[in-house]
Amino acid sequence: MGIHYDYKSTRGEKALKKEAKRKARIEQRRAKKSKSNPTLNKEDKMHDIDKPITLEDLTNPDKS
Repeated sequence: MGIHYDYKSTRGEKALKKEAKRKARIEQRRAKKSKSNPTLNKEDKMHDIDKPITLEDLTNPDKS
């Protein structure tokens, strides 16, 4: 009989732990997804439309 009493008395606590664990897993998945897809986080910088595009603009990786 002690098993049944213990189950009912801790049911709410177990449900809260399970919910917290589920939310933590979801947050980990979201973080992993945003980390693996950096194009969503970066802002795309556009070239100035009044300035002509030169070969250096296209080939220099240090220049942003």
